[in-house]
Amino acid sequence: MNLVNTKWLEKNTYSFLDSAVAPLEQVQEQKSLISWLTDGQLSLVLPVVAYWSFSMFFHVIDTFELAERFRIHPPEEVQKRNKASRKEVLGEVLLQHMIQSVTGLAMLYMDPAPSTGFEQRAMWELRQLAPSWVPNRAIYVGYTYGISLAKVFVGFCIIDSWQYWLHRLMHTNKTLYRLYHSRHHRLYVPYAYGALYNSPLEGFLLDTLGTGIAAILTRLTHREQVILFTFATLKTVDDHCGYALPWDPFQWIFPNNAVYHDIHHQQFGIKTNYAQPFFTIWDQVCGTKFHDLEKYEHAQRRITIDKYKEFLSQREADKQAKMKAGFGNKKEN
Repeated sequence: MNLVNTKWLEKNTYSFLDSAVAPLEQVQEQKSLISWLTDGQLSLVLPVVAYWSFSMFFHVIDTFELAERFRIHPPEEVQKRNKASRKEVLGEVLLQHMIQSVTGLAMLYMDPAPSTGFEQRAMWELRQLAPSWVPNRAIYVGYTYGISLAKVFVGFCIIDSWQYWLHRLMHTNKTLYRLYHSRHHRLYVPYAYGALYNSPLEGFLLDTLGTGIAAILTRLTHREQVILFTFATLKTVDDHCGYALPWDPFQWIFPNNAVYHDIHHQQFGIKTNYAQPFFTIWDQVCGTKFHDLEKYEHAQRRITIDKYKEFLSQREADKQAKMKAGFGNKKEN
């Protein structure tokens, strides 16, 4: 995963870093990772491909019932509780991808062509600033990979902040919720390819614009955008997949996982767990995290699917008991 220039990986020497004279810059246009597609175009195409590929993975699991033990809700609830048909969801998501792609192409049109040939000079300058005990290899690896990964991580934080506050506003403002965000909540039982089921305006503001702002503020290269956009897309699909698979790396690495977001889609948790798609920090800081399952979080690294199902079953049992008690009181009167 060389985000700068692949030809430097073929060199086993860092002698230019010890030179007393700065290396000459030979700036030229950078070749694309794929000959028939620019890196900028790849940053638009790959997230869409990833969205549908990952969604189809979960759809196959769903259709053939390959992981029922890890399903968050029983399959009959998809038809019973959801207020939007799969055909409607499919159409809205395709529209969202169209808007996303057109916006991305417009941004690419204004971007300068990626260049290369300045990397040795930049690493040499870092070498001059770094303490002598820092090895040349660390300078090289830090520049080639570390800076890019740090920028992508900052992008995660910007996306999280943007989506938390806009998402929360969509819930606290009744007009915004009624006109826009309520559409997404027609899916009480989320499934993978319904992740981007939103009104077109909300989808543009929340996802397309938010991610674009993160890319601009962090000054991501097109190759770094490929990573950020694709990773964020996969994470969003995973959050809505409807499963808590024990081998799913997204659900182990990030506390904001499928169960965490599923709580937000339920009536009892709709005013909580606004944070998405990576971390839960804003929910914790602002007091909007759903707290009824904290005893399980303290005992385990994450909320397990078994405990969450137990919690849902207990809530349903309590609800039925209250209804029977109320009916009994009316009968006595």
